[in-house]
Amino acid sequence: MQIIELLWPAFVLAILLVYIHTIFGVEIIRRGVIFTDLAIGQVAAIGMALSVAFLDGAYQTALTLAFAVSAAIIIAWATKNVKNVEAFIGLLYALGISSIMLVLAKSAEGMELFSKLSAADILFTSSDELYKDAAIYIPISLVMFFLYPRTKGIAKELIFFIMLAFTVTSSVQSAGVLVVFALLIAPAYAGIVQKKFNPLYFAWMFGSLSIVIALYGSYNLDLPTGYSIIFVTVLFSLLFVVYKNVRSNLSQKLQ
Repeated sequence: MQIIELLWPAFVLAILLVYIHTIFGVEIIRRGVIFTDLAIGQVAAIGMALSVAFLDGAYQTALTLAFAVSAAIIIAWATKNVKNVEAFIGLLYALGISSIMLVLAKSAEGMELFSKLSAADILFTSSDELYKDAAIYIPISLVMFFLYPRTKGIAKELIFFIMLAFTVTSSVQSAGVLVVFALLIAPAYAGIVQKKFNPLYFAWMFGSLSIVIALYGSYNLDLPTGYSIIFVTVLFSLLFVVYKNVRSNLSQKLQ
């Protein structure tokens, strides 16, 4: 009973993380800008690194949000104005990660902080942290379901990338950059390659099952939670995609 009381916020947060990230993940894959989320997450983490290294953790959310929104606006502009936009976004990611390493080089706990920024431990999330994230994710999902589909042009691009920036700002602080990337892409990829169900609904189910298994395994085997989430969700997604492709190829040969 005590274990349930201790761990339930982590499992609920895990489901919320899957819920909000797959909304963006399906759209990102369809757009063909896979590294968008990773670049925004990495640039957002610069704000966290600056806060921890120089301000004793003060203004962490404000700095993270400022860098995330800046990256989102740059990418929104680039998608309409830059050729080979994936290369541009890849360079933005490289700039972000190198900036973090330079900032953390000034911190005595640089590598430990970098590991936390990459994949944090959500296993012992408090209920207060859960409620704070829920208060961010739910309004964002409402915007994406009801406002985003009704807009066009640059307004639509800005809504998408700024909502993604707000999501990443919260998620990077809670889970880490690489966990955010895995949750954005892996469940959505599985949802898109199958044709039987709505991609978003399938991604929600697939991602929720994957992350619950990852948390359970992390707790029972005493493994790093963030990297367990990345490993399980990515592995399950890859296996599912390979299975669907092999099955599709066999069906075509038999016809």
